[in-house]
Amino acid sequence: MTIRILPAVGDADAARSVTTLLSQLPDAEPAAPVGDSTSLLDTLARLAGESLDELPEVVLVHERIGPVPALELVREVALRFPAVGVVLISADTGPALYSAAMDSGARGLIGLPLSYEDLAARVHAAAQWSAGVRRHLGSGGDVFTGPGGTVVTVTGAKGGVGATLTAVQLALAAQASGRSAALVDMDLQSGDVASFLDVQYRRSIVDLAGIQDISPRVLQDAVFTHPTGLGLLLAPGEGERGEEVTDRTARQVVSALRSRYEVVVIDCGSHMNGANAAAVEMADTALLVLTPDVVAVRAAKRLVRMWDRLQIRKAEETVALVNRHTRNTEIQPSLVERITGTRVARTAVPAGFKDLQPAVDSGRMQDLDSRSTVKQALWGLAGELGLVGSADGAQQGKGRGDRRPMGGRLRRPAPEPPRPGDSGQATVEFLGMVPLLVLTLVLLWQFVLVGYTFTLAGNAADEAARSAAAAEPYERATVCDEAGTDKLPDSWKGSARVACASPGGMVKATVGLKVPVLFPGAVDFPFTVRGHAGAVEEEG
Repeated sequence: MTIRILPAVGDADAARSVTTLLSQLPDAEPAAPVGDSTSLLDTLARLAGESLDELPEVVLVHERIGPVPALELVREVALRFPAVGVVLISADTGPALYSAAMDSGARGLIGLPLSYEDLAARVHAAAQWSAGVRRHLGSGGDVFTGPGGTVVTVTGAKGGVGATLTAVQLALAAQASGRSAALVDMDLQSGDVASFLDVQYRRSIVDLAGIQDISPRVLQDAVFTHPTGLGLLLAPGEGERGEEVTDRTARQVVSALRSRYEVVVIDCGSHMNGANAAAVEMADTALLVLTPDVVAVRAAKRLVRMWDRLQIRKAEETVALVNRHTRNTEIQPSLVERITGTRVARTAVPAGFKDLQPAVDSGRMQDLDSRSTVKQALWGLAGELGLVGSADGAQQGKGRGDRRPMGGRLRRPAPEPPRPGDSGQATVEFLGMVPLLVLTLVLLWQFVLVGYTFTLAGNAADEAARSAAAAEPYERATVCDEAGTDKLPDSWKGSARVACASPGGMVKATVGLKVPVLFPGAVDFPFTVRGHAGAVEEEG
């Protein structure tokens, strides 16, 4: 039997030592070491998504792994991937650490410095245990073998951007689609999930703080079941008690919820602490909510950089959501993506204060009208993030009503046979319609040219603004003009007029184009189509 081994070692010298010894083990197939806890969990989740057989039999966790502490990482791997044998490597092999490692789910403890005999014995024992578990899992189809439910964190770039509303609607969408969903309020000092859903409660996430092992029974006592079926784990009513929830508690809570619910949505608020930072690190998707204004975009950029510095999450692994979006705003999703370095969601949530106000004031966000553009956008976002199940399509179909008669298919009336003389009359009518059809086609073509000109003007203004924002002030006018006309077709380039201005830290570009009459390059209409765009000046 070949034993696949995945070492998780943060120190380069220790990694070389472990790899050298592993290469000497018979029937061992060591993989390249991973250097941090995030890489380890991502690798195991990817392999588990392919097949149970793709997972390594043994994972070695070194005591100097980071940023998640070694024991917490052992617990996380054991909970999410029960078919993997985890072995801890530590200089301390005393009874206290041994007991703590076993409680966390480790299958063995190896002391430093490493010895060949000890390493071989522990690895083979863990591999045999893993093989036994996999045989059991292979015979029982309903035994949990995957990486668990989907965890999505929702964080606001700053206060008031709509993070809580987004989290509530994502969780409601997942629950309505037939998937079991939980909503966690980890805005520990000022969480408002209970207010949005009109909930009176006694238990909160604080009741789980300090518990060494969160069992299903303990979790059930703390989770409030909403009438919609949504499981709610709420923030404490006394904000100062939020400090009792540590990053260790947050990791245990997220792991426990992941193993029980198919979808877990966590509202992290806009104020970062150890608990919600741990949740963001563990999440499958980290959603960052912002509004299309300079202050919110700068706040989002600061937060993303802080996550990267603290090794919580990389910018490219974060999804940005633009809330209260309008078409005429100067800050569009493409600009947000460029400034923050995140991946912007295809769905942008429009502003809908009138639709939201009654539901917010009554504290019954679950009753928000399905015709609301905000609700439609957020439920569409849930589909984009993969939070809704296939049941949602069935429910939508039922809502439309089944027009099929009982006991058979919907029957269409048989076509009436043509009558003599109908063909000649149809020909005359068609010939009489030809001039109208030609005129209609000409008008449609002209409308296409008008729309295409608007598109060209907008794209040219966007190119001019972005290029000018990156240029030095003394060459901004030249760069703006060149970039604005560079990608225009020749038939439009001759009539192009490009102008750039720099008010208050923004570069605004305007491109004017003439609309051709039927044939581009021949005659133009006397009016001008203008495109406008803006970009934030880049620091030199």
